[in-house]
Amino acid sequence: MLSSLLIFGLAALSTALPTVDLIPRAAEAAAKPYMLRGVQSPIFHLYLQGLPGNKSQPVMGPEASGEYFNIGSTIQSTNTSMYLNINAATTSYKSLTFSAISSGTPWALEGDTIITSTGSTFGRQLNFLVCASSKSGYYDLFLQTGSDTPSGKTCSNYQTIHLPCLC
Repeated sequence: MLSSLLIFGLAALSTALPTVDLIPRAAEAAAKPYMLRGVQSPIFHLYLQGLPGNKSQPVMGPEASGEYFNIGSTIQSTNTSMYLNINAATTSYKSLTFSAISSGTPWALEGDTIITSTGSTFGRQLNFLVCASSKSGYYDLFLQTGSDTPSGKTCSNYQTIHLPCLC
């Protein structure tokens, strides 16, 4: 009898408690603006933003000047309303620009990682190339689809860009 009461009590308690999902889903993560950050040297905890003095040039820079982005099949700054676009190039590294108009819908999230989607012109890519910018403390950002790097620049290959910790 006591075991029956205990089982009944636990069953009633478990149905009365709300369900809590502790793991954010990519769709939920994309529902609000986030800063985008680097996770390894030399861009560890640097954030995506327009270069001071040239807001159409995407760079990784200090958190204090980092921008917030709506993320989906496009990436749009909530600070400037400009879209992150990928420029055509014959090299494996593709320059990126911020523009008033989106040039396509190549972006996606894989967990907390920014990627180009499988269905995009670039296929599924998650690697970026960063090169020291002409402005100290900033790094120019390129989509990387292979292993080329610009000659004469100090660069770091195979970087990834992420949402902040969703823990």
